[in-house]
Amino acid sequence: MLFRRSLRTSAAVLALLLPFATACGGDAQADSPADVTLRVGATGWKVEEAVLRFAHLDDTPYKVKWSVFQGGDQQLQAVRAGALDLASSSEIPPVFAAADGKPNFKVVAVQRAATLNQEVVVPKGSKVTGIAGLKGKKVGYVQNTTAHYFLYELLKRAGLKWSDIDAKPLLPNDGLAALGGGSIDAFASYGTSVITAHQQGATTVGSGADILSGNFLWSARDSVLKSDARKEAVADLIARITKAYAYVRDGHETEFAKVIAQNTHQPVAQAESDLVAQQKQRPTRVQPVTDAATASQQEVADAFTELGTLKSRLDVKSFWTNALDADLRKVL
Repeated sequence: MLFRRSLRTSAAVLALLLPFATACGGDAQADSPADVTLRVGATGWKVEEAVLRFAHLDDTPYKVKWSVFQGGDQQLQAVRAGALDLASSSEIPPVFAAADGKPNFKVVAVQRAATLNQEVVVPKGSKVTGIAGLKGKKVGYVQNTTAHYFLYELLKRAGLKWSDIDAKPLLPNDGLAALGGGSIDAFASYGTSVITAHQQGATTVGSGADILSGNFLWSARDSVLKSDARKEAVADLIARITKAYAYVRDGHETEFAKVIAQNTHQPVAQAESDLVAQQKQRPTRVQPVTDAATASQQEVADAFTELGTLKSRLDVKSFWTNALDADLRKVL
């Protein structure tokens, strides 16, 4: 039942969001920042909102409505349904959101960030010690996300095919429950779900840290890009997040770790250790669209074509744009 319920969730998300999108009237044009309301997605918990508040950069001249999702894939579904204006995700969700050839969004900026806590974990007491040991096992993964991608790449490196495992697509919370309940042998996930799994005694058998590019994409609805005021607001918000993380790195890690710990339910010392490690590996900062970033996502899309998850090759350039570059450089 757990597996079937997880597969139904994505379809349910879209069904629930469609009336919400209509009610929001998100396509209305805005003439000034005061007229703008940005509907922005967050994964796991509202970390971007929290870091802005912590750095005293949440006093935006426009309104921001944050919504929490379990993954970037759900954020892109919400964008497609018209319920979000701006989504943050890894390279993978926009690929699947654009797979029908009719995306209503564009990738407008690239946020460079850490790739830690992207892992394949096994429950306490498991005899599996590496990826090769997953052959024939039930392995949960978060579909159409970084977890899907790095699990596939880890299997290849171990000399295994995707068909060598019994792959089970699960949302993070469902995957945690399945891992703890013994209905799967391993789970590929990210972020808070990996932290929680370790708190429950899970151990790591594979990591996506050196597989993932560290490119996390900001995707905006096409309607947002038709309004100068909305474009300026998006650029300003993304730049503020970069500045907020710079503030955290400037001697405020311990205090922000307390904010993280409160929201992720982990010890403050562990939250601080993770935060320092993440910012050391790859400081969180945004950059305009580049050819290199587009090429990186193309490699990811091609891997999913090879896997057979995408029916045909997708040209990712079709949903990237430089429309925000000038505004972003101005505020950075």
